[in-house]
Amino acid sequence: MHCGTRSLLAVAGLLMAGMAAWAHHSVQAEFDLNKPITLTGVVTKVEWINPHSYLYLDVKDDSGNLKHWAFEMAGPGALRRAGLSRADRGGLKSGDTITVNAVLAKDGTDSGLIKDVTLPDGRKFTIWTSDPNAR
Repeated sequence: MHCGTRSLLAVAGLLMAGMAAWAHHSVQAEFDLNKPITLTGVVTKVEWINPHSYLYLDVKDDSGNLKHWAFEMAGPGALRRAGLSRADRGGLKSGDTITVNAVLAKDGTDSGLIKDVTLPDGRKFTIWTSDPNAR
């Protein structure tokens, strides 16, 4: 193989590796693990997608105003391991009132990373424990 071709392939490989690392963000870069929050609200949407699933929740604030929250979760495989099933949306159905324990996003938006979810029937599912980067 020609030296220039090898160099070009090496640079392309490094760029692709960098893009993959950039695409999967660091949890600590996006979320503040020292800012936990517990919210109860109504599920409006659940997206079971890779690499992360999302849960959307309507929550009334202390003034009675409706706020639309977006929460990141683990991917479908990790959610299944936590006991949630895509077949029944894990009990996460639009219109259900649930409680989430999460950490807030660093950007100040109404969003966060879910630690656990408590369903209307009292079942609690832990999405991550001590190290969300291990997911």
